[in-house]
Amino acid sequence: MSAPPKPTFWQFFAYWLKLGFISFGGPAGQISIMHQELVEKRRWISEQRFLHALNFTMVLPGPEAQQLATYIGWLMFGVGGGIVAGVLFVLPSLFILSALTWIYLTYGSVDMVAGMLYGIKPAVVAIVVFAAYRIGSKALSNNILRLLAASAFVAIFVFKIAFPYIVLAAGLIGFFGAKFSSKTFTAGGHHNSKSNYGAALIDDNTPIPEHAKFKLSRLIAFAVVGVGIGVVALALLSNPVLRDMAEFFTKAALVTFGGAYAVLPYVYQGGVEQYGWLTSAQMIDGLALGETTPGPLIMVVAFVGFVGGVSKEIFGADAGILAGFAGAAVATLFTFLPSFLFIFLGGPGVEATRGELKFSAPLSAVTAAVVGVILNLAVFFALATVYQNGLIDWISAGLTLAAFVGLFVFKIGIMSVIFISAAAGFALTFFAII
Repeated sequence: MSAPPKPTFWQFFAYWLKLGFISFGGPAGQISIMHQELVEKRRWISEQRFLHALNFTMVLPGPEAQQLATYIGWLMFGVGGGIVAGVLFVLPSLFILSALTWIYLTYGSVDMVAGMLYGIKPAVVAIVVFAAYRIGSKALSNNILRLLAASAFVAIFVFKIAFPYIVLAAGLIGFFGAKFSSKTFTAGGHHNSKSNYGAALIDDNTPIPEHAKFKLSRLIAFAVVGVGIGVVALALLSNPVLRDMAEFFTKAALVTFGGAYAVLPYVYQGGVEQYGWLTSAQMIDGLALGETTPGPLIMVVAFVGFVGGVSKEIFGADAGILAGFAGAAVATLFTFLPSFLFIFLGGPGVEATRGELKFSAPLSAVTAAVVGVILNLAVFFALATVYQNGLIDWISAGLTLAAFVGLFVFKIGIMSVIFISAAAGFALTFFAII
């Protein structure tokens, strides 16, 4: 099967806009959606190139799914493509979460959407397991990598070892293990992308595009522009609360490895205890909204910024909506700006070393470990959804099983499963069953 034609920029734009509205399930679910769409259906990028990009984003601080979207967009259409993919991955969530936060603050609850969210949560459990299966079936090509994935699951689930240490250990295992068995830690194992899905637009052996090649002048320009945008944006913020938010969320983006769940304790400590932007109860409600709306889970920072802007009355008592959205926008901008900089600065180096075992082997080992971490996330979601307060929620359990069957047996698309689950939750609420 020949490679598909390159999409127009507007076709590319439309895909990422759609993804921004349907990217439920946290990073694991979002990576699964991108894999299904970009590797399997559209064949814009091959299995090995996708996994190589994923490996890189997993070792960066910040939201890995958004960084993966940015990387793929950059690889396809340069800086403009990276900005479009990365921004559209986040922008719908910013507006949706801001609207829901305003409803929450105004009416004290989000009952009007509670039913749909109740239906989506079980689907998220199935989607995350589906992501682990999809990525694991390709990345775990031998027993050593499978053992590494299982060890990572035990490390994080049983011994509560922090994700950065798991990544570091996996990388070291890959680096030294490749010296004894290079084939064990070769990206993609013995799978061939063409035989699985057909030739891809950016295939295993497609040359690095000109815009993705390393140039020192380009590296310096990206660093200057990226840091300059942050400095100028910070200088334009005259309100002290917004300045505090900008500085705090920049630090959160730079020092927190391990995805959204590693960021949340840091955000909780700063937002609740240090700055008093919101209460502990509000933070928990915000996490619930973040988990069940599209976009990265780290978008809970928009909720924190919105509530903080309103509670601190940064534009006066009568400008709640404006204050809230300003806080949400500032929190989002300064959380995600470093992610774009990481990709544009590091991407050329990652592409240049793609065929070198000393660089690719540690990243392949990291991917194996990530499969175990994703399984841990699935268990976490399952316990939070199906088992609550010592009791089993049999309706949620039934919805989870139905989502599993839809994905694994009937091969229903992830987007369809999400909408069906949301409709089921709405119907259950409408008929007062839940």
